[in-house]
Formats: sequence, structure tokens, C-alpha cells
Amino acid sequence: MYQSGLLVLALSYRCLHNVVGAYVTARCAPRNPMRHVWTLAFIGLALGLVGAIATIPMHLGPNWYPISIVVTAVPFTWLGGVLHRKL
Repeated sequence: MYQSGLLVLALSYRCLHNVVGAYVTARCAPRNPMRHVWTLAFIGLALGLVGAIATIPMHLGPNWYPISIVVTAVPFTWLGGVLHRKL
């Protein structure tokens, strides 16, 4: 897929899913919810990095998309944990 508009759309709903997933993780945590959120963030970072390393040499699309998944994993997961604190 090489259409940038569709890739931006896919990235935006992935970011939304990161926030919602982290919120649910923090909400379901029996204690110390931010530790669970940070664990989830680093799991997402590691899996995104593995995916980027695997797919960039395959030229399946523009390189900015898998890199942006890696870059946005931690901040948007953290945002979900912060939302849990605020709400």
C-alpha cells in the first residue's frame, strides 16, 4: 500500500487503539496501574521494532509507516495511562 492518506488513517486508528488499550490495561490492573501501562508500552515498542526491521527491507510500502508505529508506541500508551489517572 503506497497511498499516504490511507497510511495516515491506519496510523491514526492504531494510535487511538494504543490509548484505549492502555486505559483498559490501567483500569484492569489490580495495583500499580502505571507499571502495567509501561510494560504494555515496551512490549508494543519491541514488537513494532521487530515488525519494522522485518518489513522495511521487503519494500512493502513507504518506510515512514513502520517507523512511525515504533515511534508512537510509547507516547500514546503513556497517554492512555495518564487518562486513567485523570478520569
